[in-house]
Amino acid sequence: MEIISWNVNGIRAVHKKGELENLLLNHSPDILCIQETKASKEQLGEDILNIGVYTSYFQSATVKKGYSGVAIYSKVEPLHIKDMGIEEFDGEGRFIEAKFDSFTLINCYFPNSQEKGKRLDYKLEFCDSLLKYCNALIASGENVILCGDYNIAHKEIDLKNPKRNEQNPGFLPEERQWMTTFLTEGYVDVFRTFYPEEIKYTWWSYRFGARGKNIGWRIDYHCVNSGFLDNVKDVKILDEVMGSDHCPVSIILK
Repeated sequence: MEIISWNVNGIRAVHKKGELENLLLNHSPDILCIQETKASKEQLGEDILNIGVYTSYFQSATVKKGYSGVAIYSKVEPLHIKDMGIEEFDGEGRFIEAKFDSFTLINCYFPNSQEKGKRLDYKLEFCDSLLKYCNALIASGENVILCGDYNIAHKEIDLKNPKRNEQNPGFLPEERQWMTTFLTEGYVDVFRTFYPEEIKYTWWSYRFGARGKNIGWRIDYHCVNSGFLDNVKDVKILDEVMGSDHCPVSIILK
C-alpha cells in the first residue's frame, strides 16, 4: 500500500495545472493526503471531487473561505472519517482522520508560526493537543500514521541554510524542541530513519529561483508510532513532481 502526502498550495490551482490528476492517475497511490486545499467541498466541482476510482473526504476551514484545509483521496473506504474535535483547530481545517483496518491515518496541516513568532503559541498548542490525541490512540491499541505539512524543519540537515534561519518560522528553537519531544515519545520520522544522512527537501520558496537551486526545507513528513515501523517498506520524496511549492512525500507499507 502506498500513501502520499502533498501540500498542494491550493487544490483548484494544482488541478488546473493537471498535476492532481497526473499524480492520482499515473502514480496511482492507494491514498493521497492533501494539505492547504484552500477550498471547501462545496466550492469544488465533480471533476475535482471524483477523480478515477478515488473517493474524496474534506475538512475545510470555517473561519474564512479559501484558507488552509485538508483532504484525503482514497481507493479504500475508511471505517470512519473524523475531525480533531477541537474547534480552535477544526475551524481552520487542520486535521482529518481516516481509520483503516490496521492503522489510523491522520493528515495534518500544522500552523505556520509566522514572522516574529506571531502564531507560535497557537502552533505549539496545536502540536501539544495533537500529541495527546495520538498518544490516546496508541494507548487504545491503535497504530498511527501522522502525515502532512508540519511546518517544522527538525535538524540542520533538514534545510539548506540552517544558521541563517535560526530565528525564522519553521526552525525556531521551540518548534524544533517540540519535534524532539514528539520523537522521544515513541514516534518515528520515517524518512530520516530510513535515510539518516540524505539531504532532501520538500518545500522551496517561490522567490529567487529557490527550487532550481535546491535551496529548500524538509517540512513534510510521514511519522509512525515505533511499533508500526516494521510495517513500512520505504519512503520517498517525490521532488520531480511539480505544481506546488511543496513536493509529495510517499510512504510504502509492506
